[in-house]
Amino acid sequence: MAWKSKTRNLQVFDTELSADTVEWCPVSPDQHILACGTYQLHKGTGGEDAGTSRTGRLYLFEFRREGLVRPPLTELQRMDTAAILDMKWCHVPLSGEAVLGMAVASGELQLYSLSKSQEGGRSLRSLSSLEVGAERLALSLDWSTGRMDSSSDVRVVCSDSAGCVSVLEPAEGGLTALSHWKAHEFEAWISAFSYWDTQLVYSGGDDCKLKGWDLRAGPSCPTFTSKRHSMGVCSIHSNPHQEHILATGSYDELILLWDERNMRQPLSESPTGGGVWRLKWHPIHQHLLLAACMHNDFHILHCRQALEGSGGPCPIIASYILHNSLAYGADWSRLSLEEPAPCSPPAAEPKESFTESGRHLRIQYESPTASFDTSLEDDAGRYIPEDITAPPTPPSAGLGINSAEEASSQSCLMASCSFYDHMLHVWRWDWAPDEAQQC
Repeated sequence: MAWKSKTRNLQVFDTELSADTVEWCPVSPDQHILACGTYQLHKGTGGEDAGTSRTGRLYLFEFRREGLVRPPLTELQRMDTAAILDMKWCHVPLSGEAVLGMAVASGELQLYSLSKSQEGGRSLRSLSSLEVGAERLALSLDWSTGRMDSSSDVRVVCSDSAGCVSVLEPAEGGLTALSHWKAHEFEAWISAFSYWDTQLVYSGGDDCKLKGWDLRAGPSCPTFTSKRHSMGVCSIHSNPHQEHILATGSYDELILLWDERNMRQPLSESPTGGGVWRLKWHPIHQHLLLAACMHNDFHILHCRQALEGSGGPCPIIASYILHNSLAYGADWSRLSLEEPAPCSPPAAEPKESFTESGRHLRIQYESPTASFDTSLEDDAGRYIPEDITAPPTPPSAGLGINSAEEASSQSCLMASCSFYDHMLHVWRWDWAPDEAQQC
C-alpha cells in the first residue's frame, strides 16, 4: 500500500496547564466548536503529611476558516475546574443544545451545555454533576449515542480510579445513576459503549484486563474477560460505521481490533511504539483510526484489510510529530474544510499567488494567552496553510469507498494535545492513495 499523505500544522495554543483531552463538537451547527481540558498535579511541600491537589482548566474555542486570513482558532471561554481526565460531547443535542460531559479528579461526572448568546457567541454553562464515588478520580466517559442516534435512551458510562464503572442517565433534574459496580482490581482507565447494542458496555483497567458487560443481565458477572493485552488497557472505541468492530489500545503499545462476536482472539494486532492512550474512529471514513500513542506521536491507521480478514497489522499512513511531550488527547473534526461536503478537498486557487518565493515561515505570539501560530504567509501578509491546492483525485477502486462523495474526500481537520509541554495543536491532513497502487 502506498499513500500520498501530508500533515500540516495550522495553529498551536499554550494551555498553561498540562493538556490531556480535546474534543470537537459533533452537533450541527456547532461543529466549529472545540473544547480542550487540562490536568495539573500539585505536590505538597510541607513534608510527608502534605497532600497533593489536582487542578484543571476547560478551554472553549471557535475554529474560523473564512479566507484563512488569520490564525483560525479563537478562544471563546476558559473556566477553572477540578483536573479534567476525560471529556466527550454527546453526539446528539439534549433539550436542543449540545452537551459536554467531563470526568474530573473530584470523582464527579459533570455536564455542561453549549449556549448561544444574543450576539451569536457560544459559551458553556454548568448543567449538572454527580459524584460517582468518594475519594477517587473519574477517569473516562462515553455516550451511548455514537451512531448519532437520538431515538434511543441517552446514557453515559464513566469509569474511575477505584476500578468501578457507572452508568448514568441525564434528565431534566440532573444525572441519575442507573448502575454502579466494581469492574477492575486497579484503575479502570477506560469505559465505552457498543454503539450498535447500547446495552453492552466495555471497560479496561490497569489490571491488564478488557471486560464486557451486558446491562440487561446486571453487572454481577462480565460477559467476557480478555487478558490479550499485556499491560493496562487505556483506550476503547466502538466503530460507529461497521457493526461488531471494536478497537482497543494499551500501555503495551498495541492496538487490537476485535469482532465483538468473538472476543477470544483479535482480528489484528498493530504495534505503535508507544502506549495507546486514545483511539478515535473517523466520523465519516469507516476504516480510518486515529491513535494518540503517548511516547510515539499521533498516528492515522488504515484498517480495511485487517477488518476484511488479512490478519496483519494496520499500516500507519500518516503521523503528526510536531509536539515535544506525551501524545494524549486527539480527535477528528466533522467540520467541512470546504463547503458543502465534509472533509472535501479545498477549492483550487491560483497557484501562482502562493509561489515558493513568496512564502515565509511565521511564528506569531499573542499575549496574554501565549498562543502562537506556525504558518505560512505570502508577501502581502495573508495567512495560508502551505499549499492549498487539492491533491489529484485518486480512483476509488480498492479503497473501500462506496460513493463519489467519499472518493473525493481527501482533506481532514484534527486537534491533538501534548501533556508536559501544555500544547493544543490544530492540524490538517491531506491524503490520497498513490494512483499506481491500490489500497
